[in-house]
Amino acid sequence: MFAGMLLRRLGQPQAALLARFCGDMVYSFLKIRRNMVESNLSAAFPEKSQAEINRIARQVYRNLAENAVEVLRLPLVSSPEDAARLVEVDAREFLSKTRDSNKGVVCISAHFGNWELLAVSLGILISPLTVVVKRLKNSEMDRQMNLLRSMRGNTVVYKQQALREGLRTLRSGGVMSILADQSDPKGGFFMVFLGRRASVFLGPAFLALKTGVPLFVVMCRRNGDGRYIVEFEEIDYSDLGTAKADVEELARRYTMAIEQYIRRYPEEWFWLHDRWKRTEENSRD
Repeated sequence: MFAGMLLRRLGQPQAALLARFCGDMVYSFLKIRRNMVESNLSAAFPEKSQAEINRIARQVYRNLAENAVEVLRLPLVSSPEDAARLVEVDAREFLSKTRDSNKGVVCISAHFGNWELLAVSLGILISPLTVVVKRLKNSEMDRQMNLLRSMRGNTVVYKQQALREGLRTLRSGGVMSILADQSDPKGGFFMVFLGRRASVFLGPAFLALKTGVPLFVVMCRRNGDGRYIVEFEEIDYSDLGTAKADVEELARRYTMAIEQYIRRYPEEWFWLHDRWKRTEENSRD
């Protein structure tokens, strides 16, 4: 809270410069999970040289530091004009198939770009979101993060309530937002993700197929001048039913769409997560 108060007194250029410095410090000196980041990058991009891997890894830390600074500055984003200064959004197709058609929608995103800023900005510019989150171990940190997430009208639900709340939200025409790039603790469905087999969440696919609402992958990426470009990609599932195999196929489709973004902009993804720690072998155990 104290850090946020100080950071909100800075201008955006000064805050970005501070974030870059902090990112370089963590990468070069503290080296928090640096071996994991570079190992994950090397496994996903075997064609890249070590110098390229190091360059991407350094930028990953800079971007994550910038994310942290921007999250602490979220109270400054209080109006559509504030949000529009930070994110560039063309949502005409998205709105025509969802809100303008009185339909709910499942929005799939990832720990990519600044996902927290994305959710707050879309909640202001388009429609309030119901955001599925993982409960943080530190209860006070969890409370403060949820206050930031919900301060402009979004609703926060924990993963344990996601199925019940998701069905209710979608059937009432709401927007369900889910980050679908991390491993499934239950590890029931595996597919190749960034070159290695990984467990994938089926919940978003089940919700979309069960309710018949559109499913969009929504990602934001930096454009180089302190702002973000938001992109919407609808995932077609008109050929699928509601069987388990159909749920898995839809999950495969949106996971592949997320992977394409990561491969195009690897510096934007959260490589500090041990994404491949669950294997089919230890999942069965």
